[in-house]
Amino acid sequence: MHRQRFFTLSASCPDRVGIVARVSSFIAEHQGWILETALHAEPPRDGESVGRYFMRIEIRADSLPFMLSEFRERFAPLAGELALSWKITDSAVKKRLVLLVSRQEHCLYDLLARWKSKELDVEIPCVISNHNDLRGFVEWHGISFHHVPVTASNKAAAYAEVQRLFEEVHGDTMVLARYMQILSPELCAAYPGRIINIHHSFLPSFVGAKPYHQAYEKGVKLIGATCHYVTADLDQGPIIEQDVIRIDHTDAVEDMVRYGRDIEKTVLARGLRYHLEDRVLVHGNKTVVFR
Repeated sequence: MHRQRFFTLSASCPDRVGIVARVSSFIAEHQGWILETALHAEPPRDGESVGRYFMRIEIRADSLPFMLSEFRERFAPLAGELALSWKITDSAVKKRLVLLVSRQEHCLYDLLARWKSKELDVEIPCVISNHNDLRGFVEWHGISFHHVPVTASNKAAAYAEVQRLFEEVHGDTMVLARYMQILSPELCAAYPGRIINIHHSFLPSFVGAKPYHQAYEKGVKLIGATCHYVTADLDQGPIIEQDVIRIDHTDAVEDMVRYGRDIEKTVLARGLRYHLEDRVLVHGNKTVVFR
């Protein structure tokens, strides 16, 4: 990827002739230098008269005579005319991640290692957990740790506290790095497309708890992991990334869990990177991912 500062325009709209021409002409009229473009047209779904068009455009920041606030103001009339659902972000502004974990540490370890090495160029203002086990490890990294216990009787208050902490640190994305709790519908609704989960199964198979045990009982030959956006429907949110590994009859549940941890780490890291780079556009319960 290029290193100079750039703006990323990501958008979707009802398909029609001239979308790319209109958007690229707007950028060119303001001397904008396009660094990268990705486009995709979806055919109409059942009940729809037209399909949907998706685009992601990177623009060199110093080629424009104005910054994002003025870009948004000038672009808004064209976006309205094309019925665009759109956003534009600045590569110089680091996204702020809030990580949620329970007791399993492998995904947390991996993300913090990537953050520490600058491979994951983000800010992590805090980690929230329903257990205290990982406090020392998190605080050793200089990151604030918040213990928010979740019980059957306090879930509403617990998730209100999670939301308060997320807002307090101005979080952009919430990452469930093996957070073994089901978020409240209210919390899911507050941040659509901003909460990412790693599920230790190749969804839609084996939703919910103990998917490796379910897979073992089913005698599957492939196990996998799924990175997806969180919705109020358990493990049913739009899928960002998936991967699998082959197993056979000699593998016990414990082997499958061990293999699965490696897949979970890499799938979460890849899916999170696509999200952070504004490569994921959601349409209904599906995603378009510009890799």
